[in-house]
Amino acid sequence: MQWILYALVPFLIALVSTPIVKWIAKELKAYAGFNERTIHTKIIGRIGGVAIYVAFIISMAIFMDSDLQLRALLIGSTIMFIGGLIDDLENLSPKKKIAFQIVAAIVVIFYGDITLNKIYLPFNIVIDMGIISFLVSFFWLMGITNAINLIDGLDGLAAGISCIILLVIASLSFVDGRTDITTMSLILAGAIGGFLIFNFYPASIFMGDCGALFLGFTIATISLMGFKSSTFITLGVPILMCGVPIVDTLSAILRRKLSGRRFDEADKNHLHHVLMRRFGHRNTVLILYTVTALSGIIAYVYILDKRVGLCLLALELLVGELFIEKTHMISPSFHPMTSILDKIISSVSNLLNDKNEPDSK
Repeated sequence: MQWILYALVPFLIALVSTPIVKWIAKELKAYAGFNERTIHTKIIGRIGGVAIYVAFIISMAIFMDSDLQLRALLIGSTIMFIGGLIDDLENLSPKKKIAFQIVAAIVVIFYGDITLNKIYLPFNIVIDMGIISFLVSFFWLMGITNAINLIDGLDGLAAGISCIILLVIASLSFVDGRTDITTMSLILAGAIGGFLIFNFYPASIFMGDCGALFLGFTIATISLMGFKSSTFITLGVPILMCGVPIVDTLSAILRRKLSGRRFDEADKNHLHHVLMRRFGHRNTVLILYTVTALSGIIAYVYILDKRVGLCLLALELLVGELFIEKTHMISPSFHPMTSILDKIISSVSNLLNDKNEPDSK
């Protein structure tokens, strides 16, 4: 019953507070803007992340005991939330947005001492990060934060994927004996769930940067907190579950660099845009929910059988790479894996044809 309360209380707080935030957004005229990447056509408030943040902070105060790392998490995520909220209201420059992210990351790493010290990989491989642990942790926080922010392009997409990620992390951390990670994950998942009622297609409110940046940073920090004493699965789950936003982010950077544009320039070639042109808005969101959930299933399989789990992971990565190449998400000329497979198929075909040809002698 206690575990249900961890998710139910923030869910109810977000459910009640989201309509209030919608009214505030209307009064402040804090509406979502329009650019090359947006797909909405109506005027919709964009500070819905306030409801998620309020539900999370109140619930954390109720259920969690304060310690150094928890304070660092709350301070860092609050800095990120404030930076996102200012951007939603005033449109900060990219440099100022990055500045907020850097300050938040510094708080978590140096004040909270939340860093990735060692990585325990399969086959008893241990990588000691040593002095570069601070740098690796910094890029982890920045990377996941911006990956979640970049996929916030369809109704309910970033919120739903974040919720699935947190529920899987909560389950696996419970099995791993990390009840603190479980509790925090359930609290944030519950807060997202209450907001998602209003954010799923057709959305009546968007989370905005105050929500997307806050979610990305908090998820990154929570997963980082589990790295200190856990194995590959604690590292692998966030990477697997964030596969959609991570792949989308890397593809966007490569695509824009190859076409000579700035990496932060908006476009409509993100993964969700590619899928939406074929399957529609709602179905695309559900497809990406399913892909994220399947990654969670792979994580569970890895716990039961490491070899099978790694094989499924390799298969998932292969399918993802082929999809990127076939849909030209990066560039029509980017098809390394397809070229390799074509050569293999051609070689096998030629070999079979040679065997089937009758001997002229």
